[in-house]
Amino acid sequence: MSTSTSLPASGTATDTTPAASVTVGIGPLSIEEVVAVARHEAVVVLDESALVEVEASRAIIDALAEDPEPHYGISTGFGALATTFIAADRRAQLQASLVRSHAAGSGSEVEREVVRALMLLRLSTLMTGRTGVRRVTVETYAAILNAGITPIVREYGSLGCSGDLAPLSHCALVAMGEGEVRTTDGELHPAADALAAAGIIPLQLGEKEGLALINGTDGMLGMLALAIHDLRMLLTTADISAAMSVEGLLGTDAVFAPELHRLRPQVGQAVSAANIRALLAGSPIVASHKGPECTRVQDAYSLRCAPQVHGAARDTLGHAASVADCELASAVDNPVLTLDGRVESNGNFHGAPVGYVLDFLAIAVADVASMSERRTDRFLDQARSHGLPPFLAHEVGVDSGLMIAQYTAAGIVSELKRLAVPASVDSIPSSAMQEDHVSMGWAAARKLRRSIDGLTRVLAIEVMTAARGLDLRSPLLPGAATGAVVRLVRTVAEGPGQDRFLSPEIEAIVDLVASGAVADAVGDVVAGR
Repeated sequence: MSTSTSLPASGTATDTTPAASVTVGIGPLSIEEVVAVARHEAVVVLDESALVEVEASRAIIDALAEDPEPHYGISTGFGALATTFIAADRRAQLQASLVRSHAAGSGSEVEREVVRALMLLRLSTLMTGRTGVRRVTVETYAAILNAGITPIVREYGSLGCSGDLAPLSHCALVAMGEGEVRTTDGELHPAADALAAAGIIPLQLGEKEGLALINGTDGMLGMLALAIHDLRMLLTTADISAAMSVEGLLGTDAVFAPELHRLRPQVGQAVSAANIRALLAGSPIVASHKGPECTRVQDAYSLRCAPQVHGAARDTLGHAASVADCELASAVDNPVLTLDGRVESNGNFHGAPVGYVLDFLAIAVADVASMSERRTDRFLDQARSHGLPPFLAHEVGVDSGLMIAQYTAAGIVSELKRLAVPASVDSIPSSAMQEDHVSMGWAAARKLRRSIDGLTRVLAIEVMTAARGLDLRSPLLPGAATGAVVRLVRTVAEGPGQDRFLSPEIEAIVDLVASGAVADAVGDVVAGR
């Protein structure tokens, strides 16, 4: 679970059985493989053919280290000190000093799954053979992951350029046997003690290795991969909660007809419309108010336009996934070894591509949550709920029903709107103006994690409210799919009745949403997970 920053672990029951092992080689990892290692303790296996490339690239670095001409990161200082030549007998100290000085994070501990994701992704880049590290270095990183040792990484410190320097430095520091870690039992230990207990020999860094271990977008990319995984499930859950609300508020399913959505061929919209249509299929409640006696001309936008908003979020997620796939296939380092053996300085560490889509997703998350909260509110207003009691209360006037649950959702939505303000439009110069434009991608990722937590809670409150609304339509019954969700909710929360302590029920339903149990409850009815 989360640390003091109150961010979710967000493991989902919609995960297929996690891979027992993940092989890291020259090629890219998948999002699913990142999740398997970060959340589910999959064992990291190093591909032997990639290790051959690692050793070949290291031979190039060793040769350049003997060259009397300076080479950036190998025989020079860094950043604004890139023109300073470093003598051979001082280079090991140079690399160690780089890591120690850059491990300057502050604030709350970053979640274990994020640290594991960023370590795995740095290892993936090292295994491309484009960074020049030694074989022992990649083997040490794999061993730390497989031992369940998690470096303490602090929340603040990364500007997203040159990559996530401070977070990655905290991890490199642990590989050197310094700093602090948490072991699998969650206990805090000095890194040296934890490595010794696991039989891992601390690294003594060689030329360029300090740079190679900290120059990358791995932290923001790791959080993007986890977010994509979670949002695929949450957007399906949003379709489910919307269908429950349409049904419970006596809305029409006619607006979800495929021929209407073919007139505006947005891909995500069609998926969401098909989901809601399938979820409402065969519903006795929907059937009860069809026909000429129904006087409803149009439903409110929060019901009628759910596919348009959820679909736009799906398409945004698709774009983010395409950016993530490119980044997962990248070898981000500076300097980098080219395929023809040259060592070249570059700017691939800049986090703009990742930062932009992290911000874009926060916008989509805020809007999906905003629409969900509006549907929740409609259930509670006697003037708009079409026959349901005010606030879905048991004894009106004595009981408050779900009045304050809507307040909770509204407060979260307000925060999500603030979190939707992009981080990537900001830049603060650093390193004596050498690094004069930064991405703030790490900050974008941190706020997206909080946004996903908020969306999970808002959807849970809608599911809870809609389930009560559907119960109150008795003796009419919901459809098979939505009814399955109501039954699931009833395993952790009572149905309509007198007021009771509501917070535990909300938290229990939040767990159902976050675990993917709500999405799983409808079986194969929905697509797009």
